[in-house]
Amino acid sequence: MQYKAVFIDVDDTLLDYVPCCRAAFDAAMPEHPEFFQLFFDIAGRLFSEAKHGKYTIAEVMDMYPAEFIETIYDSLRTPLAKEEMTEQFKHAFRVAWGTTHALVPGAKEMLDLLREKGYRLFAASNSFGHLQRSRLEHAGILHYFEDTFISMDIGYDKPDIRFFREALRRAGLQPDEVVMIGDSMTTDILGARAAGMDTIFFDRRGGASLLETVNPLIR
Repeated sequence: MQYKAVFIDVDDTLLDYVPCCRAAFDAAMPEHPEFFQLFFDIAGRLFSEAKHGKYTIAEVMDMYPAEFIETIYDSLRTPLAKEEMTEQFKHAFRVAWGTTHALVPGAKEMLDLLREKGYRLFAASNSFGHLQRSRLEHAGILHYFEDTFISMDIGYDKPDIRFFREALRRAGLQPDEVVMIGDSMTTDILGARAAGMDTIFFDRRGGASLLETVNPLIR
């Protein structure tokens, strides 16, 4: 089928999440690189639980810095109160996160190809809108997108069907006119399918490249 538009996830589809997370952490807590894995594990667990509806993304954005600082607070030997330290770390991490922009290999080439083929392109992501747009701009790819559909702006998180319905409404498109590309079977693929959209799963663990992933669109 010939689609009119492509919705594309951001983290681990266009931007490489792990090096981005590492860069933001190192900027927020440069004195303690040894705590990165703990931080990464806490954030990963909470975001995974959000995917299954236990929390909203907005809740998780506050929860993982708090749990992280709670866990390491005694080791920091800081004069700051725990709550103040949490807010300081959370602010520093978010500021740094907004500048992280490591691209997944082939991301720009994929966007060039899809634009060349005439597809309307839209980013579709769970996060703060201003942070994701800043990251896409720092990565040099924001201009590819006609619009960015980000959960904090939309009011619903992927995989909530309302996220996709609202994104479709804003784009002026019907579900059968759009294909969703993403790396998460839960938030991207099953969510979009529930909204009646076709999907393409970007299986990074399986070794697929982005260009191989979009082959069904460009044949």
